[in-house]
Amino acid sequence: MDVADRADRVRASLDGSGADALLVTDLTNVRYLTGFTGSAGRVLLTADRMVLVTDGRYATQAPDQVATAGVAAEVEVGLTLGEQDRVLAGAVPPGARLGLEAASVTWAAQRRYGRDPWTSELVPTEDVVEAVRQVKDDGEVARLARAAGIADAALAEVAPTLVDGPTEEAFGFALDTAMRRLGADGVSFETIVASGPNGARPHHRPADRAIGEGDLVVIDFGALVDGYHSDMTRTFQVGEASATQQRMYEVVAAAQADGVAAVRAGVAAADVDATCRDAIAAAGWAEAFGHGTGHGVGLVIHEDPRVSRTSTAMLAPGHVVTVEPGVYLPEHGGVRIEDTVLVTDEGCRPLTLAPKDPAPPTPA
Repeated sequence: MDVADRADRVRASLDGSGADALLVTDLTNVRYLTGFTGSAGRVLLTADRMVLVTDGRYATQAPDQVATAGVAAEVEVGLTLGEQDRVLAGAVPPGARLGLEAASVTWAAQRRYGRDPWTSELVPTEDVVEAVRQVKDDGEVARLARAAGIADAALAEVAPTLVDGPTEEAFGFALDTAMRRLGADGVSFETIVASGPNGARPHHRPADRAIGEGDLVVIDFGALVDGYHSDMTRTFQVGEASATQQRMYEVVAAAQADGVAAVRAGVAAADVDATCRDAIAAAGWAEAFGHGTGHGVGLVIHEDPRVSRTSTAMLAPGHVVTVEPGVYLPEHGGVRIEDTVLVTDEGCRPLTLAPKDPAPPTPA
């Protein structure tokens, strides 16, 4: 599958939605279908047409990006909102029921789609494009792997400085800068650097705390490449570990390895979560692992399929998910280890490859 094939897959996924055509207003989904990266645009998808409309800011960009993507789409640029509505409404086949993306259409927009020039019966849809996006094509996997490789290289470059006692903020800035220098378009999310007691907060924001002797340091970060994200967590031990810290690391590392080994096409995502959760519970720390085991990664950093105890997803070839169990004890710190992996029929292929040794590497 490549960009040119995606519209047909979305058309097929409309079966059972109650809609005959789909108005795509979520910009991530617009990009997925057309390659267009502007901040304003909508796509109408019917059985035999795809129409992209946007305003005059993208008069050159929109047709160029659609052509580069090899997508068979009609592109209408330089239009006001009212003109866009007339173009899109006129492309809906007579009598067709028009699907709206329920998650991205405001009440005001829904009311607008219910009056002139719109005449179609409106049908709310959920996750029509998102369901197709879950299975990554070769081009998407290549971008995800590139993003992961940049993150791996940046961590290898910056991690030796942990023993010098930087602040969390300074280390995070250095890591972000290294990813940019190595070719990332940006960071996937605000980098987490959580040292000492801060490590017991899974989504701690870097602060001016200096990393010191005896600290566990949780580093959760990712690189952005051509719209695609990477996501990885490594935990380092600066100085000598206490017995509890050492056991925390060993338990989480074993749980994470078991979770990665459990990933395979045809396996329930909830079973992967249970694999990690049961290993941590067996160590007596069930209450110290309070988040899900993972999530999908792609054009959005957190997307389906979710890997959690409540997930109903079955893993399939082409899914890209994280496996990231953790243990968080305020008096000792936190440990989380995370990899992003590509699901295959045989198991999975890790995309994040940084070593998992808790000792900070020595400078090259």
